[in-house]
Amino acid sequence: MRRVFFALLFVNLAYFAWALWVTPPPSVPVNEAVAHLPPLKLLTELPADQRPDPDAPPKNLEPVVTQRCMSVGPFPDVTNSAQAAAILKQKGFDPKQRAAEGDTIQGFGVFIGGMKSEAESDKVLVTLEHNGVKDALVMPASADAGRRVSLGLFTERARAERRAEAVRAMGLKPEITERKIPGTLYWVDLAPQPGMTSVPLQDLFAEGVSSKVSVQPCPETKAATAAAVAPPAAAPPVANSAAAAPAAASPALGPK
Repeated sequence: MRRVFFALLFVNLAYFAWALWVTPPPSVPVNEAVAHLPPLKLLTELPADQRPDPDAPPKNLEPVVTQRCMSVGPFPDVTNSAQAAAILKQKGFDPKQRAAEGDTIQGFGVFIGGMKSEAESDKVLVTLEHNGVKDALVMPASADAGRRVSLGLFTERARAERRAEAVRAMGLKPEITERKIPGTLYWVDLAPQPGMTSVPLQDLFAEGVSSKVSVQPCPETKAATAAAVAPPAAAPPVANSAAAAPAAASPALGPK
């Protein structure tokens, strides 16, 4: 039986080898997507004059895009912007001061609006006086703002917030607006350092620089021409005339 088993095994192996030798392998289907592409070759298979120079600079590459210019500001005066520029220069930046026209904040007004008649404004005045607010004034009605009661003009927003909070506790609905006038604003333009996406404003605040500044992209039309800003000329003295008296007559409209 052993001999028979080995004989059959030999016959099967011989048949299997004959079948592989005689039978052709199946053809591989052609991929039309890559059939038109040239065959790949190793660098060593190319002629010497067709091999790329390993020391040659790369070609057809996009230029490296650097970080865009960023502006810190606005600063209320050139002294404050110069202080910020000096601090940023110590931090390794290359700051440039820039002046631009814009609206400067001169104060924060607190008022109560939404009144449609004189009776309503008088009622608000009575409520304010009963709660210790004696300097409120009824503003002239206008088409845009309507009838309003002014609760004062403050130089700091925090003080305006405190006045509004006190009036809100009386059951009224005060609002805060910024009083802006055209003027000159000062900015510091710079490019962020590698790996940085912003400017360390906390370092500026720690040195006493205005805490109202922020970071934003430089104006495209002015970033390339940013230059050092000279200190503004001193303002001429204001004559002491009776024309200035109406501005001080109303405590509700003067700075607080």
